[in-house]
Amino acid sequence: MYAASSSVSAPPRPLHRPAGGGPYLAPARPAAPVLGTGRPLRAAGPGPQPLSGRIDLSGPQGAQLRTAIAAVHRICPEFSPVQVLRRSGRSVLLVGTTGRSTAVAKCLLDHSPAWAERSRHEIAAYRSFVRHRPPVRVPRLIAADPDHGTLVIERMPGRAAALQRHPVHAPQRADIRAALGAICRLNGWRPPAGTFDAPLDYAARISRFHELGMLTDRDLGDLQKLLHGIAQAAGRQGMGQFCHGDALLSNILLSPAGPVLVDWEHAGWYLPGYDLATLWAVLGDAPLARRHISQIAQSAGPASRDAFLVNLMLVLTREIRHYETAVQRSLHDTAPAAPGTAHPGAAPTGEEQRLLLRRLHDDCQLARRAVRAAVGTR
Repeated sequence: MYAASSSVSAPPRPLHRPAGGGPYLAPARPAAPVLGTGRPLRAAGPGPQPLSGRIDLSGPQGAQLRTAIAAVHRICPEFSPVQVLRRSGRSVLLVGTTGRSTAVAKCLLDHSPAWAERSRHEIAAYRSFVRHRPPVRVPRLIAADPDHGTLVIERMPGRAAALQRHPVHAPQRADIRAALGAICRLNGWRPPAGTFDAPLDYAARISRFHELGMLTDRDLGDLQKLLHGIAQAAGRQGMGQFCHGDALLSNILLSPAGPVLVDWEHAGWYLPGYDLATLWAVLGDAPLARRHISQIAQSAGPASRDAFLVNLMLVLTREIRHYETAVQRSLHDTAPAAPGTAHPGAAPTGEEQRLLLRRLHDDCQLARRAVRAAVGTR
């Protein structure tokens, strides 16, 4: 990071926070239920581990699954569901077979405008990749229905670079290197004009966080000054960068053939360094990786450095807001979750939650100092 980044002391170890994304992550325990015999099914050739599991179609949760499976069969009749990978109030992920291959079906349950738009955006991304292949590996699109929020893609072999959003222990250096290399290749790609839009309104997001009391008046002024300088630089050179938009390690699968990026709900044009800021934010236990990310972000000059700092402030503030909201929600929701329905992204509680929030606040203070130093150089 700019200025003060090299002087960061190691923060308290963050908690185990399972990732919210990634349709390829097996649940901590098998999701109960049954379609057919539940015998393991193996995909042809090398690939993920054999599938096994039983899908429970009883009760209200079973009714949701029946609806989701029917939606998948409308666009992919050969899909045979085998296991529930993840289920939340918003979507369900099913793994199954399509002939001799394995596939993942993502079905929207919450059809409110915001979530429906995210689903359409992801489907549009996969469709665009059929015509314009990015410089990273992505799952092949099998079938999709944007009107009903249903997506079927191939199940790629590999393991997630991390199973938690904020890994408790730093991943292996080789894994971080592979993930970072894939993100940098993607960020250097320029898809055809009009293929993707800009998912983030920076001025509106900064104003919103200020209204919520998460950014101070000085933060507001400093970030606006940096945005103004970046806009001036953009008049001289293109400042937009294509980003994954949710570059968590859990959304990067590592395989012998190379990294695979999944979950493209937020892909589009951002200020340079948005994906790098996301990786920096979740690698709290990997100071060397953070330093390397900061160096990459600064290597293109002051405007790119400033863009990275704006992105970092917004990403860290978003993470703080997410976890603080999750804590408030957990205080009002004491009912136990039904077996097999817990969302992998459920917020941790107690001491773990406190330590993660403390680390995020410390990181945000570090980013705030770097922003002020950058403003002082203008």
